[in-house]
Amino acid sequence: MIQRVAIIGLGLLGGSIGLALRERAPDIATTGFDANPHVRAVASERGLVAEVCESPAEAVRQADLVILCVPVGAMGEAAGAIAEALPMHAIVSDVGSSKQSVAEALAAALPGYTIIPAHPVAGTEQSGPEAGFASLFTNRWCILTPPDGADPHKVEALSAFWAGLGAKVEIMEAAHHDLVLAVTSHIPHLIAFTIVGTASDLEEVTRSEVIKYSAGGFRDFTRIAASDPVMWRDVFLSNKGAVLEMLGRFTEDLTALQRAIRSGDGDTLFELFDRTRAIRRAVIEEGQDDDRPDFGRKDHGA
Repeated sequence: MIQRVAIIGLGLLGGSIGLALRERAPDIATTGFDANPHVRAVASERGLVAEVCESPAEAVRQADLVILCVPVGAMGEAAGAIAEALPMHAIVSDVGSSKQSVAEALAAALPGYTIIPAHPVAGTEQSGPEAGFASLFTNRWCILTPPDGADPHKVEALSAFWAGLGAKVEIMEAAHHDLVLAVTSHIPHLIAFTIVGTASDLEEVTRSEVIKYSAGGFRDFTRIAASDPVMWRDVFLSNKGAVLEMLGRFTEDLTALQRAIRSGDGDTLFELFDRTRAIRRAVIEEGQDDDRPDFGRKDHGA
């Protein structure tokens, strides 16, 4: 059973795990550490974990489960910092958005330990210890990518842990996870970063006009583009293969769309828009978004 949880990294995800445990599983003891002293101070003030420790080794010394909530590029370093103090029975997991690179980094830093990578598909554009909240994982997917030969009892224990925080749990191969998330998360973020950057660089349109006349579509892009730059830099570099594959496919589709607009091919445009509209309906039916008009905004824009 998981009775003691150590959280390394007390930002949005780490803090939300701590708050969810406090609300949903108060009998589980929690410790935490963050390399930033300011984050540790805020974590103590907010009670993100029961005990904020001054070193990662202190945080994990008695843990049954260690969750690394750091950027994917820092996973190996974070794992190395806990290696000497980590109990042999402990499960080591994470919350990163790419899984193959994380699995490799953790296995290299912690040989012989039980490593079960995980990705709670939940978050906001906010970051930091102030941003966490207990219901972040409610009715959201958490994907586990256990390596071949992983102890099934420990996989089940980690699945039950995330289910206890309100998540829906899925088991998936790491390579397949990285391809799926490249489509559903990584490429959309890359597009958002690009279009917002393009708008701010236009000489013919001033930045004040871009901000003043932002309609609904551009506002949604700016929300995504406000995400943590360190986290997303590491995601793109760590999931390079899948991102480049999906980006190539997207570029081909974009070229076909340009051709249709240039040639006045309305049938092709309508067929694409009708097909994507059906995808939107399916997302709502799956319970993954809000079906209120304009996502429940008070102000409306095209």
